[in-house]
Amino acid sequence: MVSFLRPASLAKAACLAIGLALMAGCTTTGTLGTVEAPRPAGDSARHAAMVVDGNNGKVLYQANAEAQRYPASLTKMMTLYMTFEAIEAGRLTKSTQIPVSTHAASRPPTKIGFRPGQTIDVDSAIYALAVKSANDVAVALGEALGGTEERFAEMMTAKARQLGMRNTVFRNASGLPDERQTTTARDMVVLGLALRNRFPQYYGYFGARSFDYRGKTIRGHNDLIGRVEGVDGIKTGYIRASGFNIVTSVNSEGRKLVVVVMGGDTARSRNAEVEQLIERYLPQASRGPVPVAAPAAATAMMDDPSRPQALVQ
Repeated sequence: MVSFLRPASLAKAACLAIGLALMAGCTTTGTLGTVEAPRPAGDSARHAAMVVDGNNGKVLYQANAEAQRYPASLTKMMTLYMTFEAIEAGRLTKSTQIPVSTHAASRPPTKIGFRPGQTIDVDSAIYALAVKSANDVAVALGEALGGTEERFAEMMTAKARQLGMRNTVFRNASGLPDERQTTTARDMVVLGLALRNRFPQYYGYFGARSFDYRGKTIRGHNDLIGRVEGVDGIKTGYIRASGFNIVTSVNSEGRKLVVVVMGGDTARSRNAEVEQLIERYLPQASRGPVPVAAPAAATAMMDDPSRPQALVQ
């Protein structure tokens, strides 16, 4: 999914002053300190990246952040956002059994593997999405919440607009290929911030490296969790058209980042870029704690970094 920019002193400061709404037009070059400039994980046609301070929403870095990209399984972040909302509203509990339809069971891997008519409890379903990125379970949740996957996708898009994800359209619950399903690195940052700020009680799901289901231990494939200090989630994604995507949350000694990299040629090169971005920008992040932001505040904080405190509850 992207192209690549490198920040420079005065030009970068000007971009930040203008705010995220205008940053798509800012291109800067140069280096910062003694840390090497991040190297893109993929070709410029698919690559995009963004780094935001998780405490105040300040944009620290962006490359093609407003360019249209395919989300792949990053889509499941929104499926889970809406699942968490349903739990809070009492429409679901963690023990609610979710039926698996013929359509859901027929989804291609990655999947858990169900026969039509079987069920999965909501708690296990959340783990199946956050850890395994199971397409069959994502569709089952979407159908349970929306009646049909198509209707659920419309609900997902409406929720995206409510959160300030202005350039995202969802067409399914899983992220499986659909040329009409697009997003941007910026919008994925907004969603990552909204998940952490709106649902801190559920955020631990995104940091799990495995879960037990039906007597088996099912392991995930987010290699940054447990290997890179401070990384505590969130989600990976891949389809052929998108390349390797990731939204990564970092929390280290009160400093927080949300890092998005899209369009990597391999998972390894994508992860290497994320590590470079963390190394470079974590020292620049502010120290928390800060009050928990309202869901829409994540977008407002990014669009106007000069007013972060007025945007939190």
